[in-house]
Formats: sequence, structure tokens, C-alpha cells
Amino acid sequence: MKKIHLYTALIISLFNLSCSDVMEKGPDGRTNMNDIFADYNQTAAYLNSCYAYIPQGGTCTFFHSRCPSVWTDEAWDVDAEAEPWISSGRLYSGQASASNHPVLNNGGGTNGNNGDFWDKFWQGIRKCSVFLQRVDESPITNPVDKSRWIAEAHLLRAFYYAELIKWFGCGMPISEVPYTADFDYSTVKKASYYETVQFIISECDKALSSPDLPWRITTGAEQFRFTKAVAEMLKSRMILMAASPLYNEGQDHWQEAYQICKQSVANLKAQGYELYNKVNFPTPWTSDIAYFNPDGSVNEYAAMFNEYFCNDMAYSATPSDRETVYQTNGGQAEAFHIDGIGAQWQYKTGTCPSQELIDCFETIDGQPILNLAKPYNDEVTHLSPNFNTSSMYKEQDPYVNRDPRFYASFYYNGSKRYCFWPFDETEGCPENYPAKTGVRARVIATWDGEPQTGLSPTSRTKTRTGYYQRKFAHPTAGDQGTVYVNLSRPKAMRLAEAIMNLAEAALEANQTADALTAVNEIRARVGMPALPAGMSKDELRLRIRNERRVEFALEGHRYYDVRRWHKPTEDLEKTDRWITAMKITRNADGSYTYNRAPVSKERLCYTQKFLRLPIPMNEVNKMLPLTGDNWQNPGW
Repeated sequence: MKKIHLYTALIISLFNLSCSDVMEKGPDGRTNMNDIFADYNQTAAYLNSCYAYIPQGGTCTFFHSRCPSVWTDEAWDVDAEAEPWISSGRLYSGQASASNHPVLNNGGGTNGNNGDFWDKFWQGIRKCSVFLQRVDESPITNPVDKSRWIAEAHLLRAFYYAELIKWFGCGMPISEVPYTADFDYSTVKKASYYETVQFIISECDKALSSPDLPWRITTGAEQFRFTKAVAEMLKSRMILMAASPLYNEGQDHWQEAYQICKQSVANLKAQGYELYNKVNFPTPWTSDIAYFNPDGSVNEYAAMFNEYFCNDMAYSATPSDRETVYQTNGGQAEAFHIDGIGAQWQYKTGTCPSQELIDCFETIDGQPILNLAKPYNDEVTHLSPNFNTSSMYKEQDPYVNRDPRFYASFYYNGSKRYCFWPFDETEGCPENYPAKTGVRARVIATWDGEPQTGLSPTSRTKTRTGYYQRKFAHPTAGDQGTVYVNLSRPKAMRLAEAIMNLAEAALEANQTADALTAVNEIRARVGMPALPAGMSKDELRLRIRNERRVEFALEGHRYYDVRRWHKPTEDLEKTDRWITAMKITRNADGSYTYNRAPVSKERLCYTQKFLRLPIPMNEVNKMLPLTGDNWQNPGW
């Protein structure tokens, strides 16, 4: 029997163990574990420490990058050129290995848990297992507390397992008790992806069975704690992934996915969760300084959608936001400062939405602007769009008559923003000259060569693509003493995701009526026409997948979606190899000419191996001699 008594990399990161004296210490490194679980308050504190590994999302990835959105065909990160040593620049240039991968090794402790995933999630799993193993020792006199805490620990363990298989794309060893230093590690086996998902679902069901775990957090003192609604979201999310082509191992799990997703939506709605469907704060979202429509008129649907992402969820029994299931404790980011329009602070733009993402937004009549079956005639470089001739889209007037979510999500050539602008306009900015430094409405001109907000291949303050992110930016955020920071933390789970999960699973399970009902509920919320009945399964699949791109633009879902929709033998060349921009020329008469162009250079993170992250090489090297199995993902 092979037993391990050494301080190895495997024990440290995979199971978060070390020498026996360390194993018996509490979170502060001093208190003995027996003391922890002999005390009510310290037991509660230990459970609280189990929450410490949840990724913050948003722009918390080092260095203030909106990852993983900028690692997909959704967007380009300006730091890829300005700071090429940061994760996006390394990833775009293909500088990735199993021992040093930019997604995993991207800034140490300054990445808001958006990195070092292998180590962090196994640490979280172990802590939850320790809690569940020892909680009965604790003198918890209130049975409601004990029931709720146990439910939370099961749910947290499910969450960390879910994050592991989302990123690494493979099944994981399943253990419900913490490993010990003398455990026979040669017996450790990886479960299949589906088996790991089944374990996640069983953990969620244990949490749901507690009568004392609430469905909603109603007080700020309990913010960021998990709820039954989180369990339902996690079940829906993970069974969808298990049924998807990359992970299903040739098995058909769609009927199961349909049943689980349908029940999750029903349970969430029964508990008062509903889509955010009206403007709750008219100032400034429906005032004349919001500038959602191209002509400056009020767009209630765009205002509502933008307002939702720019305000924190309320902790109340009757909140105005009944859609958000879970938001992280990610910092309330200075969105205009690090992820908006760089000229506002003369610092950096951050996320530049791609032309590919812009192309996904339909015209207001509900027609895609491209032929979704083959959106580009040149399927890799995307410079020759294959237009849908039935659409209202105008190639040389591209931003009129678009889905309201387009105006809520992006700044584009000719749009306006009202805030503090820290510069006098020059004659090189004819749309705005001779305006002075101060609070004012500025035309966001993105034509090639415009000195402040124009297209640039290298400037950190400008756009690479011809677009700026607006989705998470308060309409007037700036240094004018009114709204300096964004008001919302990242919304990691929301009802719209559960509904779209149902739409996809229902379609694949041949429940077309339910698929249409679900996707049309999402569209109706922003005034978009319903998808018609009578489409083929292939046609409806394209529309549902496109709807996910639109609804969840820049929220991080695309990274996982584009992967799970591929087969294990495929790669990401058609989506991720080339990212395009709208290169706009300003003509002498003040009109514009619109042409597509590559952003910069090809991305080298599109090959088959990039479907999954590599398991850290030191872990693979430890497990191979112990188990005889090569745990590494294909290509790494």
C-alpha cells in the first residue's frame, strides 16, 4: 500500500493538507480544530471561511480585466497590447502551458479568486468536508442554525466542484470526507463528468431538503450567503453542461436536463423570482441625459436593462430586483475608470466589445442581421458578413433599429454619454469641438483617428474594435461628484439564465413548445418579437444560442457556452481565432464609411487543447506514479 506522509504539492493543493500539526489548526493558524468545533461562534466562523474561495467575477481578474469575456470572441482587452505580460496578452499570443497558464497563473492574490482555480476550489471543498465531518461535535443549541449551516456547507461543496469541472472540463475525484495524510492516494480515481454532475446535484438536493435554508436573503447582514435558489440555479447550470456535446461522452442526457431545468424554473418562480421588467429609478435612466436611443429619445427597455446591471440587488423580502439569485462580493468597480471609455479618466478602456458580438443583436423587427447558419462567408476571419436579406439592417447605417439590449450594452459611433470630460475638445474632434472640460454630453466618435475615442491599435485609453462597453456602466458615472463608482456587484446567477437553460434543454429533448415559451419570455422582457413556431430544430437551436449571446453579453457565459457546444474533436478556430472591428472612416462631408477589419493579429488560443484548462503539471506529475493514470487534459 502506498501511503503519503510527506509535505507534497499534491497534498497541499489537491486536498489542502500538510503536516499533521497544521491540519489540526483553525482558520487563524493557531487555534486547535477541537477548540473550533467545541465553540458555537467559532464553528460559525469556520463555516464563514468556507465562502472565501468564491470567484468575485466582473472586472476582478488581475489587472482589472473583465474575464473570461475578453478571453472569448465577445471582446478584446486593451491590455493585450498595452500590458502584454498580463493574462489576456499571454493568452492571445498562445503563451500557455500546464505549468504556467495565464488563466490559472494571472496575478496571485490580487485576482479576486479569479485564478489559481485548482488550488482554491480544492481548498474550499476540503473545508466544507471538514465542517460536515465535525459539525455534530459543536454545541449548536439552535437546531435551525445547525440545519441551515449543514445545508450551506453541502451547497458550497457542490459549487466548488461545479467550478472545477466548468474550468477543467473533466470529472473529478469525489470524496465526502476530508483526506488524511496517511490516506492511500493510489486508490484515488476520477469520476466521469456526468458522475461528478450527479454528485453536485445530490449535494444541492441535500441543501434543498433543509427546511431552514432560505430561498432569499432579506437582510444585508446575511448578504453573500447561499440559498435554496442558488441550489436550483446550480442544478440547472450543471445538468445543461453534462448534456452538452463536449461533456456528454456520447450519452443523451437531454431529457433529464429538460426535467431538471423545468423544475428549477418552476421552483424559483414559485418563490417569487421574476425577470426585472420595469424602470425603478427614472433618474437618470429615463431622463434626457441617459441617451439610449440614437436620436436621444427615451428607450424604456434599454433603460430598464441597463438599470438592472448598474444597481446592487436589494436584501429585502420585497425587493425591486427579484431576478438576481446571487451576486458576489466583488468590489463595486469604478467602471468608467477601468472598464468603460478610457478618455473619461485618461487611463484605460478595458473591455472592447467585438464586431462579432455586435452582429448578434437583431433589428427591432426580430430578424437576425446575419444568416445564423453561416454568419460569415469567410468563416475564420469574419471580414465578409453573410447578411440576412430579410433584416432591416443597413450596412452603412448599422446602429439604427436594433434590439434595445444593444443600446443598453454598448457605446458605438455617434452615441452620447453625459458625464465629466477632463479635456477641451480640439478641431480634430469635429463632432464635439469646441466644448470645454466639464460635465457635458459628448458624442462618442469611434472613427479611425479621432483623437479621444477613436479606433487605435495600441492606445490604452481608446477602443480596439470601434465599441465601448456600457452594460455595467451607470449612465452618468464620472468624476463630477455625483456617481463616481458603479453601484452593482457582479450578478453571478440570475433567473434569466435558468429560463434560457430550460429553452435549450427543452429544444434538445424535443419539447419545442416549452423551448419557444422560455426563449420568448426573455425576448418579451425587452419588447422583442416572439420567435415564430414552425422553425426546424436546427433553426431554433441557432436562435436560442444567439439569444444567449445577446442576453448574457459580457457576463462570462460565452466562455463556457462556446466550449460545451463543441465536440471533443473540434477546436475554436471559427469563433476565437480572429476578432474583428468596425473600422470607420470620417468623410469630408461629415458622413461615415463602415468597413470591417481585424482587431490586431490572430489569437493563438483557439486550438483543440483550449477547450479545457490544463490540470497543473505538478498535480499530474504526482498522480501518475501514485495511480498509474495520466490525469492531464488532451493537448497539454
